[in-house]
Amino acid sequence: MKKLTFSMSLVLIITLTGCTGKMNSDLNNNNIIPRPRSVTSTSDYFSLNKKVIILVPKQDELLKNIGRYLTQELAFFPGTEAMLRTTKSLFPKQTIELIIDSTGTIKDKEAYKLKIDKRKISLSASSAEGIFRGIQSLRQLIILNSREVGSGSLGIPTGEITDYPEFEYRGVMLDVARHFFGMEDIKRYIELVSLYKINVLHLHLSDDQGWRIEIKSWPKLTEVGSLTQVGGGKGGFYSQDEYNEIVKYAADRFITIIPEIDMPGHINAALASYPELNCDNKTTELYTGTRVGFSNLCTVNEITYKFIDDVIAELALMTPGPYIHIGGDESHATALKDYIPFINRVQDIIASHGKTMIGWDEISHAGLKSGSVVQYWGSEENAKRGIAKGAKLILSPASKCYLDMQYDSSSVMGLNWAGYIEVYTAYTWSPVDLFNGLSRENIIGIESPLWTETVETMDNIEYMVFPRLIGHAEIGWSDPEPPDWEEYKNRLGKHSILLDMLDIDFYRSPFVNWE
Repeated sequence: MKKLTFSMSLVLIITLTGCTGKMNSDLNNNNIIPRPRSVTSTSDYFSLNKKVIILVPKQDELLKNIGRYLTQELAFFPGTEAMLRTTKSLFPKQTIELIIDSTGTIKDKEAYKLKIDKRKISLSASSAEGIFRGIQSLRQLIILNSREVGSGSLGIPTGEITDYPEFEYRGVMLDVARHFFGMEDIKRYIELVSLYKINVLHLHLSDDQGWRIEIKSWPKLTEVGSLTQVGGGKGGFYSQDEYNEIVKYAADRFITIIPEIDMPGHINAALASYPELNCDNKTTELYTGTRVGFSNLCTVNEITYKFIDDVIAELALMTPGPYIHIGGDESHATALKDYIPFINRVQDIIASHGKTMIGWDEISHAGLKSGSVVQYWGSEENAKRGIAKGAKLILSPASKCYLDMQYDSSSVMGLNWAGYIEVYTAYTWSPVDLFNGLSRENIIGIESPLWTETVETMDNIEYMVFPRLIGHAEIGWSDPEPPDWEEYKNRLGKHSILLDMLDIDFYRSPFVNWE
């Protein structure tokens, strides 16, 4: 388990870098990822001296929580004492003020304005979510641009940043079914991706190899279906209390959890738990391999829909976000004539519990309700069919976004059926130009899936995710200009400082000049 926290690591990184190099007073040379929309430099610096006040409104509990979060991070700079206050100090001190702007000039809930001068940093947004996104830019600025400027204080370049996201949905997916990952790994993953303004974590909670979420009305799903994983390991599952804790931990970082129960295929763990879900009423064996497309629910039996309704009902009560993901991919064992009415009926079940359906692009064969979302991963035809039926798209093109793909032929981990995905391949694409007939209004965002057939540990996760996810985060957030690899790779190279500081086991691409 990784125990080196961001705050603990600040001591290490400042000790190593605080006294080296010339202080950067040019905010334009900021190296923030995702790239901010607008940056103006005033060519000076704000000193993080011994006492820094974090100033928040007295009645705003959300901002107080964010202020405590920032205070904890800053408190670990050597010689720096960060204090949370709700009233302005009587004595002049360096101040970081968090402000909710109610004037209506900041439109997007995730937008923020960060103004830095010699004595004060003002971070304003229309919501606490925008404040939190701005905090991530400030965290990066502190680590990547600070240098010691005398008397033990650290300098942050002055100026103003105005920023807002391109897409409302910027997600990662983690497959916890092929290999199970415990609570601390999930929390660490949330913490790491939040630094790059990711706002969705899609959890793939069931597959042929394991069922990972407690469903109290169908207890054998975890009593039996959770007992193994790829390769025959012990598996595991999240109790409902643990799932609720994950949801809250993510929400505190303004990340929405989207649970996925894959159906009607990828379902062997459930079939091994309850034989009545099979058309022959026979229990299947637990599966520890990696083959796909062989399992399917009995779509003509009413007990199947009772099962689905119960599972979705419990998930919906635990999931405050608007979406439930139903998978729907690679259902090779289900005839299309059975698949279409199945998806239609499941969509109605999800709507009855106040949620909106997301599914992989195969669901576009069915009739889609207004608001339903198609996640494009492999078939342009399916994606275009979804658009024609009024669905919005999440873009996860396997050849660009699948984080389980190998970097190159020398990679010892990962797969390559969608091709090799080097760091530049992951970055050099534009969502709106992905295929003909796609336009900006069709897209709600992008998501980077990590399937875990070959991924077994947190170190494995980090190596496959970083630094490719950082490029995806920029594509999802920043101004949709054609990607400039030469410019981006220089900024990315600076982030090795931050990645090392966070003890991330990342892939050091030979195409990036790492700091």
